Amino acid sequence: MELIILAYSLLLVFVIILIWKTLQSWADQDCYILDYECYKPPDDRKLNSDFCGQIIKRNQNLGLEDYKFLLRIIVSSGLGEHTYGPRNVLAGREESPSIQDAIEEMEEFFSDSIGKLLSRSRVSASEVDVLVVNVSMLACVPSLTSRIVNRYKMRHDVRTFNLSGMGCSASLISIDAVQSIFKSRKNVVALVVASESIAPNWYSGSDRSMILANCLFRSGGCAILLTNNRALAAERAMFKLKCLVRTHHGARDEAYECCMQQEDDQGLPGFHLSKSLPKAATEAFIDNLKTIAPKILPMRELLRFTLVSYLQKRKNLNSDQTGEAHGKATVNFRAGVDHFCLHAGGMAVVDGIGRSLELSDYEVEPARMTLYRWGNTSASSLWYELGYMEAKKRLKKGDRVFMISFGAGFECNSCLWEVVRDLGNANVWEDCIDKYPPENTSNPFLDKYGWINDEDASTIVATAKIKGMI
Repeated sequence: MELIILAYSLLLVFVIILIWKTLQSWADQDCYILDYECYKPPDDRKLNSDFCGQIIKRNQNLGLEDYKFLLRIIVSSGLGEHTYGPRNVLAGREESPSIQDAIEEMEEFFSDSIGKLLSRSRVSASEVDVLVVNVSMLACVPSLTSRIVNRYKMRHDVRTFNLSGMGCSASLISIDAVQSIFKSRKNVVALVVASESIAPNWYSGSDRSMILANCLFRSGGCAILLTNNRALAAERAMFKLKCLVRTHHGARDEAYECCMQQEDDQGLPGFHLSKSLPKAATEAFIDNLKTIAPKILPMRELLRFTLVSYLQKRKNLNSDQTGEAHGKATVNFRAGVDHFCLHAGGMAVVDGIGRSLELSDYEVEPARMTLYRWGNTSASSLWYELGYMEAKKRLKKGDRVFMISFGAGFECNSCLWEVVRDLGNANVWEDCIDKYPPENTSNPFLDKYGWINDEDASTIVATAKIKGMI
């Protein structure tokens, strides 16, 4: 009898130890952000409306109708007077960029932001186990990861991943890659570097589907330090990743072709944005939300939505007989989310997502102000928005931050972060956060170049000659 009791006791101890180890292994897979650093280029790289006008005047391929088109796009883009561009464009060499222009643009960002991040977080480059770099439109030899390893003298066994072609949602793809590594290795420190190469990709032609990118994309970047080391996270973590969902519609030809790097009819390279982009983005957005909503929303909201949807369908069935129209049931994402980082692809994109999620102006403000201050910095835009919230001291312990972004392919990626402690570092917004949001965010481009909209062609030509446009 005693042997049986002993055997059962040992079995119980074994089961307890097994459960404890399983729970420990799950805990070691958690992904934390230790710190992040957004890039602020020097002031001599600013692209205000006057300089944008000069760049447009330099393009000999544009006609008067093209000027009108650009005026409409720039005025409605949501960009302000303090965005940044690459040095070769500022120097008037956008039509003949060199490889060195592209590399110097990246290295200027690497030297500034990665250095600041490592210094402030008290993590040395030799402690970094994993390095992931995502720059969609630049592939060079040696790779960008190798340049960072060399610049900061990282260890010989650092695992490096160089991602390209992923578009504006690449930073969340990089986070997903890091999270996958965390599931198989303990006590890992990872560095994610996100930016976009603008210098060699400025379009100098007249194709409207390609010149649109010039009006939206600007220089920027972000470096993010992550870990699954619980001891390190307990001391320094800012955010904990709760879930991440990726949606890829590349199998659909219309979605696959809506964002593409290509050459125009004259052989000039650029980035093509087709008219099918809004449709592709909407479909990917809906599919992504369908997947992530059950993961981030409380049960009460899911039950409410299910019940309202059912009642709405019943009403719609009756409306077929009575002729009355009824709206669709919507999910209240505020039930499980406190803050929203929306894809800052342009003012129309930001407003569209805001309406879809039924967000207030206060909740959409970080995306609008990021677009106004920095422009569309591609994969790093989400992190400027996060920095805005932190600088405004909105992020409190326990808050949940929802990020959603779109990228070429076509992809829609989203994730949810939990704020681990109260945050309030002004970061890259330090010198201007008190001025945001400004009372007036209208673009001065209309005041300076509104005469282009004159319907009298002869008047347009005469005015353009006087102002030096043609």
